[in-house]
Amino acid sequence: MEVVNKVVPNKEQMEGFLEPGHDGPIYMLNLLKFKEKADYADGRETDLTGAEAYGIYGAEVVDHLARVGGKPMFSAQVERLMLGEVEELWDTAAIAMYPSRKAMLEMMNSAAYQASAVHRTAGLAGQLNIELVEPVGALLTPKDG
Repeated sequence: MEVVNKVVPNKEQMEGFLEPGHDGPIYMLNLLKFKEKADYADGRETDLTGAEAYGIYGAEVVDHLARVGGKPMFSAQVERLMLGEVEELWDTAAIAMYPSRKAMLEMMNSAAYQASAVHRTAGLAGQLNIELVEPVGALLTPKDG
């Protein structure tokens, strides 16, 4: 299995996201890899690391999520790989909840979000973004008795 981190979805991925599908809350698992030094597209000088630039985005995205009815669910530093193989580990894993794909798209298209996203792009070397739906009850619900 080849793993390729990206900063934006390709055409087929975006088309798939726009197709009718799950009608309800979605959870986006973000596996994030940061640049050593932030690199802003507008050429601004900065002493920020990629993680610090992404941290600015992360702090701002909480409000963007709330505006569309979403919220951050979890975020943690990746420590090590327990099972499987990849050439390089991600730096952070995060999960955000959106009430629907439509809400996520609405957030991404807002001018306020796009202003924040410059920090995301400056800080990310790449990521995997995995859409999750409907929790698997047997894995999440403890058995009685």
